[in-house]
Amino acid sequence: MSETPAPADDPRPMRAVRHVMSVVGARPNFMKTAPVIAALARRPDPVRHTLVHTGQHYDAAMSRVFLDELGVGEPNHMLDVGSGRHGAQTARVMERIEPILERERPDVLLVPGDVNSTVAAALVASKLDIPVAHIEAGLRSYDRSMPEEINRILTDQISSLLFTHSPEARRNLLREGVAGDRIHAIGNTMIDTLVAMRGRIRGLDAAAAHGLTPGAYLVVTLHRPALVDGPLLGAAVAALDGVAAEIPVVFPIHPRTASAMERRGLAFSAPGMRLIEPLGYLEFLSLLETAAGALTDSGGIQEEATYLGIPCFTLRDNTERPVTCELGTNVLLGLAPERIAEVPGLIEAARDRPATVPPGWDGAAAERLVDVLEAGVPEWEPPPAPDERAAGADGAGTARFAADVVRRL
Repeated sequence: MSETPAPADDPRPMRAVRHVMSVVGARPNFMKTAPVIAALARRPDPVRHTLVHTGQHYDAAMSRVFLDELGVGEPNHMLDVGSGRHGAQTARVMERIEPILERERPDVLLVPGDVNSTVAAALVASKLDIPVAHIEAGLRSYDRSMPEEINRILTDQISSLLFTHSPEARRNLLREGVAGDRIHAIGNTMIDTLVAMRGRIRGLDAAAAHGLTPGAYLVVTLHRPALVDGPLLGAAVAALDGVAAEIPVVFPIHPRTASAMERRGLAFSAPGMRLIEPLGYLEFLSLLETAAGALTDSGGIQEEATYLGIPCFTLRDNTERPVTCELGTNVLLGLAPERIAEVPGLIEAARDRPATVPPGWDGAAAERLVDVLEAGVPEWEPPPAPDERAAGADGAGTARFAADVVRRL
């Protein structure tokens, strides 16, 4: 499914890949990486694989459970960086992964997503002349107030291989001056995990376990700083209480959100509100699969809901996954808690809205990714200066911004 493979007579040297190191740190990273580890192991001549867990998510329900459920096993290296301010957390990952990279010297470092662990590991590897491969490259919200957006831009600019899951990601990268032959459309590895686990997910029947009627409840996840750390949280809690009077609401609450509510003395009062502890991957997907709809500010749930055909309502002004709105089930509500009140009506309206699963979200993305790795990793070359007439001001500005930041590090 790679759109622009390097031509056979490409004079650039290629590094053979016999050792892959993967870095995970937060919940979605595990689902994006697990199928790649499995695909590497299935090859007739499997390569060595090393797993590094940064510990960015350190709560057992948010981290340990996912590794256990996905069958990945114990990480080879656990960095235990924990939570903290962005700069401190990123610095701890860089400090702790550098000696591991120097000792292990993998042929390629595989980093998924857009969390601090992603960019930190990529920066260290690039300085050690270890090629970086980015899973889920090219996603852009064009909102630089989001730390994840900075992480995406920087990681993409220093990656040798960029694995995309939707057409707009390739367009974004080309606008930013990334060479086309480094970009490979492989599909969505996170959906690979969902496809592989579908039988187990259905077998759990999480709705019944929580006393819920399939197709008659709303699943909620809210955790992003723009909502949780500011004055909007109180309005969101009040609006959700109102919705819970119309339809049962189940809310596996993120530790960050629970702490913010406690600090501000906020609490739910509606009888229809089920506030529960964070769930494991399988149990959460089982709840999502039989929900009437999902309200979220998460990126990954937009994708999972789209694949499952569940109406999804995203409480953000933008999304780095526009394909979930264009083809899938996702609707942007804006960062507007008052719109939560519309969700029951929007669920009804969504029944008549056509939705499809994006191309490449088929359970085979990891196999396509490993096909690319088996062909080797191109040696690093500085990307060409972006053509401002072709790229547009935003694309050229992004490339200059990223290059300048990398030079200053």
